[in-house]
Amino acid sequence: MSRIGIIAGSGPLPILAAREAKASGRTVIVVAIREEADPAVEAVADHLHWVGVGQLGGLIRAFKRNGVSEAVMVGKVRMSHLFSRVRPDVRGAMLYMRLKDRRGDSIMEAVAEDLQQAGISLLDCTRFLTRVLVEQGVLTRRAPTAREWEDIRFGQEVARTVAQSKIGQTVVVKNGTVLAVEAIEGTDAAVRRGAELGREGVVVVKASRPEHDFRFDVPVIGPTTIAVLREVRGTALAVEAKRTLLLDREEALALADEAGITVVAA
Repeated sequence: MSRIGIIAGSGPLPILAAREAKASGRTVIVVAIREEADPAVEAVADHLHWVGVGQLGGLIRAFKRNGVSEAVMVGKVRMSHLFSRVRPDVRGAMLYMRLKDRRGDSIMEAVAEDLQQAGISLLDCTRFLTRVLVEQGVLTRRAPTAREWEDIRFGQEVARTVAQSKIGQTVVVKNGTVLAVEAIEGTDAAVRRGAELGREGVVVVKASRPEHDFRFDVPVIGPTTIAVLREVRGTALAVEAKRTLLLDREEALALADEAGITVVAA
């Protein structure tokens, strides 16, 4: 039976990926990131190992001991930890010192190179998550208004430019004005920051680079995203079809319909 390694960050995605991998006949070896991964991942792992942020050597040793030659990186690791909670091992420290910059993509690319050198290929993180990739179209009962469509198209252009610069994936716009650009703080904080300026009626757009590397990251929305939009009285959320994961679809879209929020995948 073939083996797959899962590098587990926060959220439900590592558990979803582990279940799908097991359903496909794989033996699942999970290396979970402390202070990030949900302990419940143990229930769906054939073997589980915990490492701290920056402990790259420990991660590789765990996979090598279990005969892993392919792995996926699933779930979020808060970039803010890079400034406060990193306690790297020797291999992690060496990687960190040779980085040209500290952007998330730069770090992940270096991690992938180290894994490859150790004989472990990093696969697209969507490999076992295709069931929750969002399809094209209007996903809610309400379609965007003409004004919202204008902001969505404007926001897509800005969001792709921001993503191309490896800054973030989300922008908050209203009436053709950029109110907030996601950076290290994450989507929810960016939405709240934009709404402080734009008040009610903001439009949130998520996008990725045309050559986005899905080994490291994929845009994700779910009930929490909708709850934040409802909290700030936003009215529209736009994402990219087949390039965005939608968690807890029924719950998320029911919350959106209840709040009058339109969700569209273009």
